[in-house]
Amino acid sequence: MHLKTFTPEDVSGKKVLVRVDFNVPMEDGNVTDVTRINAHVPTIKALLEAGAKVTLVSHLGRPKGTFNLKYTLAPVADELAKISGWKVTFVNDCIGNKVAYALSTQTQDEILLLENVRFYAEEEKNDLAFAKKLTENFEVFVMDAFSASHRAHASTRAAAELLPSFSGALILREIKMLSTARDNPRSPFVLILGGAKVSDKIAVVENMMDKIDTILIGGGMAFTFLKASGMEIGQSLCETERLDFAAQMLAKATEKGVTILLPTDVVAATELSCDAAVKTVKAEQIPSDMMGLDIGPETVDRFAEVLVSAKTVIWNGPMGVFEKEPFACGTRDIAKALADATEKGALTVVGGGDTAAAVVEFGYADKVSHVSTGGGASLEFFEGKMLPGIEPYIID
Repeated sequence: MHLKTFTPEDVSGKKVLVRVDFNVPMEDGNVTDVTRINAHVPTIKALLEAGAKVTLVSHLGRPKGTFNLKYTLAPVADELAKISGWKVTFVNDCIGNKVAYALSTQTQDEILLLENVRFYAEEEKNDLAFAKKLTENFEVFVMDAFSASHRAHASTRAAAELLPSFSGALILREIKMLSTARDNPRSPFVLILGGAKVSDKIAVVENMMDKIDTILIGGGMAFTFLKASGMEIGQSLCETERLDFAAQMLAKATEKGVTILLPTDVVAATELSCDAAVKTVKAEQIPSDMMGLDIGPETVDRFAEVLVSAKTVIWNGPMGVFEKEPFACGTRDIAKALADATEKGALTVVGGGDTAAAVVEFGYADKVSHVSTGGGASLEFFEGKMLPGIEPYIID
């Protein structure tokens, strides 16, 4: 898949509106994770070096079409300035006179960051009239928000129809890495699935089953598969409405020669708490009053043994409730195994969302091939869906 990207000639001397995704975690008005901010720096830098006047637009949280200052992007402007050393000016609206005035006084080395685009309900409706207001003061539009590209919103889709438009460096890298893993994987190809819900991963499995050699299943979703295999799972999470699908998937994998590995041991507790009494038990021997909250060490070793010889790995979903230390070992150890596989030459791609957060937290983000910035977007890409925020830039 090839995308339309900008050259210096396309943007030099022009007012460029860049859709970024600064939907970052905040606590007490401070940014607590700068991963997404850092991810956009290469695009912004390239535009500045090409002589563009750069304005950024993003959403933050779900203000539901109201001006709710809990979701203001003002702290993000300060964080971007701190990270980059650039002059960043915050504009407390994203359309209208305030934007027009800021642009009229903008210096060449000054970056403008507009207020949260979701303060307007029209944004999420992909409203063309709103997109016209958003783009009316600009000459070029650059889409760089991969993590918002699965949403057809005014600032991710309609804006592309109103100005000469290009994809940014982040989008380009995401599509290159995800496409290689999805469309041209080297064998052995291993898919790691975790997280809470089977239902979130159904379409991924169905789309990629013909290419996969091995599927490793952990996280809460593993217990639905264990239950479908006839095991008692105590109080563990189970999507009862997906038991039939799990059984069918196990049978289909056998038919196609795909190996599926389920946990053989789990870390269990009576409650989801850091203070809970924790016990490692065989997967088929979970006590009736306990729930599985992480994969066990035996399972980690079995999974790591598969990963060490893999040539392509996609990982979507943590192996346990890694946010709580007693149940973090499985996710941490699989992240290490993925880093080891990368060192041996495997292409390793981590889906966004919780999996990306875990890899960053455990210090392995720079030891795998690619950590996606988009959880939902990467999931839909692996499902084989066309992402509406990417479609305008596809040239073949």
